[in-house]
Amino acid sequence: MSKKRINFYPGLPPRLRPFTDLDIVCGVDEAGRGPLAGPVFAAAVILDPKRPIDGLRDSKKLTEARRDELAPLIKEHALAWAIAECSCEEIDSLNILHATMLAMRRAVEALQTLPTIALIDGNRCPPMAVRAHAVVEGDDKVHAISAASILAKTARDALLVRLHAQYPQYCFDQHKGYGTALHLERLRLHGPSPVHRRSFGPVRELLQSDLFAVA
Repeated sequence: MSKKRINFYPGLPPRLRPFTDLDIVCGVDEAGRGPLAGPVFAAAVILDPKRPIDGLRDSKKLTEARRDELAPLIKEHALAWAIAECSCEEIDSLNILHATMLAMRRAVEALQTLPTIALIDGNRCPPMAVRAHAVVEGDDKVHAISAASILAKTARDALLVRLHAQYPQYCFDQHKGYGTALHLERLRLHGPSPVHRRSFGPVRELLQSDLFAVA
């Protein structure tokens, strides 16, 4: 019995694909543009057509448990994968958009297999040597982007759990750095930590106040 043919591009019709069957396609996505603390992460993945992975979709539509199940499968089955980041200092220096683009470029450049085209989730591409194409909502249209989304998200979440051990007063393990009510409460109580993004509004406002001006 022949194996069922897997559609790696469920939301990308053939006529809209900016590549051919001869291309080596990598998917690229980020995690952590919105949080007030921690780096922004990006991942790049080249899937192996001979080793398909069931259940790939946008990481935000998966439970944490399911993401944690899929991440090691992606690393084991993919032809190549890489994870990169931009630090809080780089985010504050470059702005979050440019830092995200830089993290994406670093992830692609770290791949051990050189792709011929990078499919980027979103509406813009970072400058890179590899040909790139932006795919709006690509994390649900291209399995390689879905895989990158999962790797970036799980890697960033793991880092925030480690940061919680270092700065337990902020409860990073619960909100992963996002601006939740709990995080804002702890931020006002303790002031910004070294891993908070100083260019982001709530953090910047505290630093400009008399109470945490030297934080």
